[in-house]
Amino acid sequence: MKILVTGGAGFIGSAVVRLAIERGHQVINLDSLTYAGRLENVASVADHPNYAFEQADIRDRAALTRVFEAHNPDAVMHLAAESHVDRSIDGPGDFIETNITGTYNMLEAARAQWAANGRPETFRFHHISTDEVYGSLGDEGLFTEDTPYDPRSPYSASKASSDHLVRAWFHTYGLPVVLTNCSNNYGPYHFPEKLIPKVILNALHGKDLPIYGQGLNVRDWLYVEDHADALLLAVQKGEPGRSYNVGGHNERRNIDLVHAICDILDDKRPRDNGSYRNQITFVTDRPGHDARYAIDPDRIMSELGWTPSVTVEQGLEKTVQWYLDNADWWQPLLNLEGVGTRVGSG
Repeated sequence: MKILVTGGAGFIGSAVVRLAIERGHQVINLDSLTYAGRLENVASVADHPNYAFEQADIRDRAALTRVFEAHNPDAVMHLAAESHVDRSIDGPGDFIETNITGTYNMLEAARAQWAANGRPETFRFHHISTDEVYGSLGDEGLFTEDTPYDPRSPYSASKASSDHLVRAWFHTYGLPVVLTNCSNNYGPYHFPEKLIPKVILNALHGKDLPIYGQGLNVRDWLYVEDHADALLLAVQKGEPGRSYNVGGHNERRNIDLVHAICDILDDKRPRDNGSYRNQITFVTDRPGHDARYAIDPDRIMSELGWTPSVTVEQGLEKTVQWYLDNADWWQPLLNLEGVGTRVGSG
């Protein structure tokens, strides 16, 4: 299969690119290389004969038309997005332009190429989204594919909007689309503005480990390489017009997650005195902070046969070890805006 992956130099996108190449697919990686897009993330496949890179912005319709005409992909996996909730609080405009207008441009460019090819039934436009579109859960219950949308941040609202566009292009134009909504990802190559890499790197540098509120917010954690496996399965076997929630039944409170990271670091790289837990601090909660996310992944497991390969404890162990072993990847990122400092306080 020849797959056009948007955002393929980002965290999740690069995991998809690496796995797709490993499994024998042809991959066109389309990325504008914003602050979180790093070609180092795909360096291991950059010279592979089945890999091509196109630097283009999904907000540029003409550039997308050129890429589609040049490569004529069998499928699109659309991951390119602004994805950091805190940044969306400070600058929502970028999220509207990229996540909504950019998705519209991708749909139209894909539809034009699909029509030019005679509207093949085998074509797929796979839109990758988030569980945050569903809003916040109480102490009980799980997000299913039928959960009503209730976004609470500019980020989740922009992703909800893009989900609606994708479904509209299926119902109105017949474009064969598949949607997936995932829980929080973590793992190698995770940009250090996000919770898990920020905690690991702050800990190693003797900095505070800031936790919003009392750390009681609950997230359902998904190892990025398991997510990439699910996404490739969905683009190949997913039913057109259908959505699939991707999660691993790995709910953890933020405070418990940070404690687990500290304990792993205590074992792998002990401090001179005391535990890394001593660096934990509690900071004012961010605006609109959802209390709990939890995914019901039964549909993708039962219909497509996907299962995660690791528990959150196993995945955290692998993730911490990766950061310990790859300082050459993260060291240049530490001085970038939003890394190691707070953004999105409202």
